[in-house]
Amino acid sequence: MNGPEIHIAFAPELGLFVPHARRGRATAVVTDGASTLGHVVESLGVPLTEVGALLVDGRTSPFSHVPAAGERVEVCPVERPQQVPGAPLRFLLDVHLGTLARRLRLLGVDAAYESTDIGDPALAARSAAEQRVMLSRDRGLLRRRELWAGAFVYSTRPDDQLRDVLARFAPALRPWTRCTACNGLLRDATKEEVADQLHHGTRRSYDVFARCRTCGRAYWKGAHHDQLEAIVERALTEFPSRA
Repeated sequence: MNGPEIHIAFAPELGLFVPHARRGRATAVVTDGASTLGHVVESLGVPLTEVGALLVDGRTSPFSHVPAAGERVEVCPVERPQQVPGAPLRFLLDVHLGTLARRLRLLGVDAAYESTDIGDPALAARSAAEQRVMLSRDRGLLRRRELWAGAFVYSTRPDDQLRDVLARFAPALRPWTRCTACNGLLRDATKEEVADQLHHGTRRSYDVFARCRTCGRAYWKGAHHDQLEAIVERALTEFPSRA
């Protein structure tokens, strides 16, 4: 770049994306005189999915603004809870976030998931076609223009990932209403309806069942129910207004 010099400062919440030398203070950046401010921010490592407002000399500016020499830019994080207009709130997760997808489904959140790597173009196209918020740790994917909406998943730990998504988007929680395998909705089922999926001990010990309307998978309060109940109770305790 060989054009106007601006000074740009990133909010502390965005420190993960920028070199240490740029954190916590305004630094000089030489632009090319033609690129938009959104492009400049992304070129410095910050996905626009993580940017709430851009302040130019203290005034809110669109991503399409072409910066001029001497301007001082503040890059702010998204406000929480983040509003996603135009569609029911639903998510799409990439191949690396299977555990997070299952936990969102456990809480009744609409969370589509690709269990194989179908590639960034296909994921972005699905996000747009189904109007789903793309959740990923892949910054390149989150920079694709065709995304409906997106969000970077900051942690590698499923507990923290779930907490972050719930805090950021405030989805309604309806535990035990979705299939953790395929995201379909569950319905009550009789033992006879799901008998072909039950071992003898299960048939003898359990009487309450649910079944996925989409894939037909059967559910009951089996050996792992306490672990799942703990996840649900923790989420409802931390985010009681979402239930």
